[in-house]
Amino acid sequence: MNPATPHLRRLRYGVLGSALLALLVTSTAHAAPPTPPSLHVQAQSWVEVEPDKATLSARLWENTPAVSTLEDTDSGELSDARERLENRASELIKAMEEIGIEQRAINAGSLNVYPEHVAGPRNDDGEQETLMRTRLERPFSIELTDIGQLGEVFDAMISAGVNTLDGVQFDLQDRDAATDEALTKALEKARHKADLMASTLGVRLGQVQRIEEAQAPIFQPRMMAMRAESDAMGSGSASDYRPGTIRIDAEVNVEWAIRGQDAQGRPGRVAEAQE
Repeated sequence: MNPATPHLRRLRYGVLGSALLALLVTSTAHAAPPTPPSLHVQAQSWVEVEPDKATLSARLWENTPAVSTLEDTDSGELSDARERLENRASELIKAMEEIGIEQRAINAGSLNVYPEHVAGPRNDDGEQETLMRTRLERPFSIELTDIGQLGEVFDAMISAGVNTLDGVQFDLQDRDAATDEALTKALEKARHKADLMASTLGVRLGQVQRIEEAQAPIFQPRMMAMRAESDAMGSGSASDYRPGTIRIDAEVNVEWAIRGQDAQGRPGRVAEAQE
């Protein structure tokens, strides 16, 4: 055996031991500091606001005479139906303007044309024939910034002979103000809960460490279904309808650093609340 071998072996072990010791010291030096104690609160709140805007939707239509499915719709009858529809649309717009609705608040949609199957008479064998006609339809929407006009607009539409009223959508002219209010109330509620928890636990709130919207303010316009055929509405009025309120929800997460005698030596979050 080479007399130098034990010496080389001791030297190799010494180098490896030194390297391991250096690695342990380096890992300890770069270890992340303990997380300071904190308090996390989740809070939800909402506001209910009376709408100050309404959009009323309606439709006008005209049909061509029903014919056998083996026949084509006469082009002259199609033109006549379109002319009748356009005349009625003009009368409706005129009726809206006469009660003070501005032209920019009246939206006349594009013309829709589609086939429609209807039941025909029965033959001698008792079988019922299926007929086809063409429907020409034009949708309308009226935007109101004065909800008090809703009943008057509703009555004027009935008088103008709309075929159906599809409903009313209630909204807000200034959505931002309402969503800001909901968010502010959620933050105030979070602060109240944090103060209560800190006081109960015998600690003090430090600086805010994190704020986030757990849920952006949810705003949903309120719908009121009307869906009634004009020939069945008689002389009814919308003046008795109530728009109700629109609810806007908001939710936040807020985290505070905490300090105080009871918080010393307690790494991590000492309290967490959710609602």
